[in-house]
Amino acid sequence: MDQSGPPPLQIIAVHGGAGFHPKSTGLEVKHALRLACSRAIEAFTRERGIALPAVCEAISALEEDEFLNAGYGSNLTLRGTVECDASIMDGCNGDFGAVGSVSGVRYPIKLAHEVLQYSRKPDPLGRTPPLLLVSSGASEFAESCGLRCPPQSMVSRRAQGEWAKWKNELDAAKSRLSEDSPATPGQDAPPQLQVDGLRDRQDTVGAVACNVEGHLAAGVSSGGLLLKLPGRVGEAAIYGAGCWATHKTACSVSGAGEYITRLSLARALCDAIEAAGDDADTHEVLQRVLGRDFLQLCSDRGEPSPQAGVLLLVKEERSRDDSANVGHDSDMDSDSDGNGDDSNTDKSDRGGNSHGGRPAFKPRLWCAFTTESMAIGYATTLSPKPSTVILRRPPRAPGRENSPSVYTTALPLNY
Repeated sequence: MDQSGPPPLQIIAVHGGAGFHPKSTGLEVKHALRLACSRAIEAFTRERGIALPAVCEAISALEEDEFLNAGYGSNLTLRGTVECDASIMDGCNGDFGAVGSVSGVRYPIKLAHEVLQYSRKPDPLGRTPPLLLVSSGASEFAESCGLRCPPQSMVSRRAQGEWAKWKNELDAAKSRLSEDSPATPGQDAPPQLQVDGLRDRQDTVGAVACNVEGHLAAGVSSGGLLLKLPGRVGEAAIYGAGCWATHKTACSVSGAGEYITRLSLARALCDAIEAAGDDADTHEVLQRVLGRDFLQLCSDRGEPSPQAGVLLLVKEERSRDDSANVGHDSDMDSDSDGNGDDSNTDKSDRGGNSHGGRPAFKPRLWCAFTTESMAIGYATTLSPKPSTVILRRPPRAPGRENSPSVYTTALPLNY
């Protein structure tokens, strides 16, 4: 009989993006989330419990999936090519690495990880190492790391079909606008055409992780906007925008990159939680930063449909007399088409440090989004069977169906 006790607590949480997740692809998305969590748990074991490789492995698994907008599933640019963004951050020391607008790389997050690792090596001339590599420079660096692949092999059948559909729509819309252009100076220009459904594929994938010592890491990867201009770099590659990690918080963001970048959303959230101190109300911080600051920014710039989603892991300090269970349950709207084994309700407090006792901290996992849905998966070494859910916002009140708002929930970490 094994007397060694439970394994040390380590946590992985992943997201498949904030946006619109049709129920027709729910099973495929959940399968990808479960696979990502399982690979991260394996990485914790293989890499001696370090959080950063777990994040990298989890996101790499998501980059393999055709139904997610990252890696092989990426949206195509205006000219029908794949250009990816990715970044990763170590909360233990603030190390960061990113790539932007890179083609011919099957696992952009692994390349971002290589940039981070490169920055840790001493330079013979004392040159400052890069945080971000883009375009051809990133591709050359990928070649030196053995991460290159034929660019055309990154174009999935699904992405090709969607590109053809929306490229035709764009060409037709441009033609109509040209025909309706004002004939004389001073005449009102025709309104910008809006096509329902174009934004449904603007999601991004990411992960956050925490190891037994409480060290945190975060990462994000994206194929970017559908029909984006070649060379466009989104929030997934920008320092402080797409992911952030400190000694206390780890955050991965999805959504409309330009607005997220203007606010440096991931860093803004983590900074706000740390500024609030040990008694921080995470729900209130999420509502303030995402529900007030982000929505106001989008409103000021004329954006009628703000799109952002946040996966946030917060490490709270445990007081000496704290005897409450670490797991925190929350109401959530999971897909009815999901498998029953996606729900795990074991709330026992089974330890979490190398001696089999509870960890010296209380981890809390949060999700908040302004979109219609967000796909989440999570697991721990104490409860390694991944839980997955596609969160869908409840119906808005009559008369406020089109009013921007934030849906926020805590997710139950079971240990």
